[in-house]
Amino acid sequence: MKLSDKQKRQGVVTASLGNHSQALSYHAKIQGIPATVVMPSAAPLVKVEACKRFGATAIIYGETMSEAKEYAHQYCKEHDLTYINGYDDPYIIAGQGTIALEIFEDMPDIEGIVVPIGGGGLIAGIALAAKTLNKNIKIIGVESDRCPSFSSALKAGKPVKVENKNSIADGLAVAEVGANAFNIAAPLIDKMIVVKEEWISLTILRLIELEKCVVEGAGAAGLAAILCGGLKEFEGKKLAVVLCGGNIDSNILGRCIERSLAADGRLLKFSVSISDRPGGVSDICGLLAKIGVSIKDIVHERAWLTSEVFQVKVIITCETRDEHHVKEVKETLVKHYTNVAFDDLPMLRL
Repeated sequence: MKLSDKQKRQGVVTASLGNHSQALSYHAKIQGIPATVVMPSAAPLVKVEACKRFGATAIIYGETMSEAKEYAHQYCKEHDLTYINGYDDPYIIAGQGTIALEIFEDMPDIEGIVVPIGGGGLIAGIALAAKTLNKNIKIIGVESDRCPSFSSALKAGKPVKVENKNSIADGLAVAEVGANAFNIAAPLIDKMIVVKEEWISLTILRLIELEKCVVEGAGAAGLAAILCGGLKEFEGKKLAVVLCGGNIDSNILGRCIERSLAADGRLLKFSVSISDRPGGVSDICGLLAKIGVSIKDIVHERAWLTSEVFQVKVIITCETRDEHHVKEVKETLVKHYTNVAFDDLPMLRL
């Protein structure tokens, strides 16, 4: 809406991992503006397809956001288009600040807002609006440990480039925060939290189970900061957590749920050598049934077994209730079998 008639006719271009690309594609379609979005190969297919459905030209380029952005700027110059930065454009930052206005409308006595950080535009807009309405409100920024670009910028006193590792929170994977966003947000942020990937993954599961809400990794990062115990000083306070994104690839979601169940003590995988004579498998299944375990998957392995020929190795994945149930299962198996081995994941505890 802020573009000139000439800019609207020629079209717009952006580089994004998906969410900003979708927003730009959607509004460009409404206003009849040609839109081109450049996305790295790491962008989830669900986001790429959504941009195409909105009528945008989607270009997949590079492995990282930095490579996609560099190409988008080059493409912009070659085709005389207007580049719309998803996290550093002043109008974009202002638009994202309206989230704070909505929070205050719903809860005027809010005491703090937890905001995930990628390029920094979201927290810049929210922090500026929120602090203008209430200077005492606390603003908490959250990053993934796979790409802590804002924390690094705070230490350096300016935006700096950091290593960008693959992350379930792909929407936060921006190697260098925006200059405008940093200068606006830096003096307004009261606390920064860097969360591990496994907590983001577990939070996605918690949101599905408890809130019936599907979010992507970036959207879950804020709540992950609370669940991992990073905001204990705010216990009893009224906090708003921004769930900034629900565009998660269904395959990634499936993997995330499986791994989170394991980290939550609700999936257990182990291998054990048992008798290959009739009744061997029945015995271990009966043993597991007695302690309330449901078997999800069982695999027999004979060729690579070095023990006696009348033994078979079975690899079992089973469902358990919690970490106490896992402990009971392990103790029972060790008591009855001498060669049981567990594929353990570190369990996440509050």
